[in-house]
Amino acid sequence: MKPSGTTGERSTTTARAAEGTYANGDQRLLEKVLERGNLFAALKRVEANRGAAGVDGMRVEELRPYLKEHWLAIRERLLAGTYEPSPVRRVEIPKPDGGKRQLGIPTVLDRLIQQALLQVLTPVFDPAFSASSYGFRPGRRAHDAVRAARGYIQAGCCWVVDLDLEKFFDRVNHDRLMARVARKVNDNRVLGLMRKYLESGVMINGVVVGTAEGTPQGGPLSPLLSNIYLDELDKELEWRGHKFCRYADDCNIYVTSRRAGERVLASVRAFLTGKLKLKVNEAKSALDRPWKRKFLGFSFLAGTAVRIRLAPQSLRKVKGKLRELTRRNRSQELKERIRAINAYIGGWVGYFALAETPSVLAALEEWLRHRLRACLWRQWRRVRTRYHRLRQLGLSERVVGFMANTRKGPWRIAASPPLHQGLNKAYWAAQGLVSLLERYHLLRNTWRTAGCGPARPVV
Repeated sequence: MKPSGTTGERSTTTARAAEGTYANGDQRLLEKVLERGNLFAALKRVEANRGAAGVDGMRVEELRPYLKEHWLAIRERLLAGTYEPSPVRRVEIPKPDGGKRQLGIPTVLDRLIQQALLQVLTPVFDPAFSASSYGFRPGRRAHDAVRAARGYIQAGCCWVVDLDLEKFFDRVNHDRLMARVARKVNDNRVLGLMRKYLESGVMINGVVVGTAEGTPQGGPLSPLLSNIYLDELDKELEWRGHKFCRYADDCNIYVTSRRAGERVLASVRAFLTGKLKLKVNEAKSALDRPWKRKFLGFSFLAGTAVRIRLAPQSLRKVKGKLRELTRRNRSQELKERIRAINAYIGGWVGYFALAETPSVLAALEEWLRHRLRACLWRQWRRVRTRYHRLRQLGLSERVVGFMANTRKGPWRIAASPPLHQGLNKAYWAAQGLVSLLERYHLLRNTWRTAGCGPARPVV
C-alpha cells in the first residue's frame, strides 16, 4: 500500500535510474540548438508570436535584418560560452483577483535563442513528464486536464485539494532546477547558457536588479523549466498513488473523503515548502467539493453524470469585458462595436465551449443583446430619430409614437417587448453579430466529429 501522508523516501538508486533512462549523453547539444533548420523554425515562431520589445528596444520585425549582419559573431560567442543575455524588461499585468502578475520580456534576440533551446530540450525532457501534467506540453491542453478531473470526480473522488503556489515563477530555486536539468543534459555550454538566462536580471525603472531565484514569466524557456522543477512534485504524487491534474502551478488532487484530503493537504504542503522551497498560497488553496472550486476557468455540476460548467468567476470576467465593449457613453459606430465584440467572443467561446451548460451561454447572449439594444437607443437621442428608426423596424405607428416620446432610460426601454420584436436575433445577425450559442454548438459538433468532444451529448 502506497503511503499518502508522508513525503515518501524513495531509494536514491531507484530515483537516479529513473532519471538516467532518459538522460541525454550528447555533449554537443549546443550545436543541435544552433543548427540552421532549428534556428529558422525558432525564428518563424518568434515572428509569429510577435510580442513587445525588450530592454534594447528592438522590435520583432527588426530581428531578421539584425541577424543577417550579426549572427556569425553571436554564434561564435554562444559556442565559446561568452554570450551574455540581456536583462528582461519587467511588465505588470492585472489579475482577475485584483493583484498583479509580473512578466519578464526578454529581447527578441534572447527570445530566438530561448526558443531554439526549447525546441531541442523538449524532446529530451517531455517524455519523462507525468501523464497528469498538462501545462505547456506538446499535444496537451487545458481541456484535457479538465476532462481528466471530471473523470476522477465521476469515479468517486468527490473532494479536491486545490493547491495554488504563491509567486511560483519568482521562487524557483536555481541550484535545484539546474541540478535536475544536468541529470539529462551533459553539454556544459547549454547548462551555462541556461544558468545565465536564469541570472540575467530584471530591469526596473532603468535599474538592473539581479535574480537569485525564479524563472521570469514571459520567456519561451520558462514554461519548460517550470515543468522540470515541478516534475518532482508530480513524481511524488504518483508514487503516493494520488489522482491529480497539474497545469503549470495550478494543481488539483482528488480524494474520496474530507479526512483523506486533510492529510494530503498537510503532507503536500510540507513537501512543497520543505523540499522544493516553494510557498503555498493559503488564501487560494483549500480542501473543498470540486463543484465549489474553479479549475482552469471551469467548475463542475454534481449528479449521476458529472458535467463541466463555466466557473462563476469566468462568467463575471466575460461580462466585465462585454460591459466595457458595450458602454453606452462610448461614441462608436455600431459596426465597429460589433467587430470588437466578435473578435473577443470568438476566442472566448473557442475555449469555454467545453462547458456542458449551453443554457448559461444562451442567457449570456440575451444579456449581450439587451446591452446592444440599450446602446442603440442611446444613439437615437431625438424623438424624430427614434420615430423613423422604429418605423423602419416594422413597428405600428401607435407603438412607435408612444416609445419615441418615452422618458424611460435606455436599459429599461431595451427590455420592452416592442424593442425586443424590432431588434430581434435576425436583426443582430444581419448586423454581423456572432451568435454565442451557434458558435458553441458548431464547435461541440466539430469536436465530437473529430473524436475529442464530450463522452455524451449535451442536454
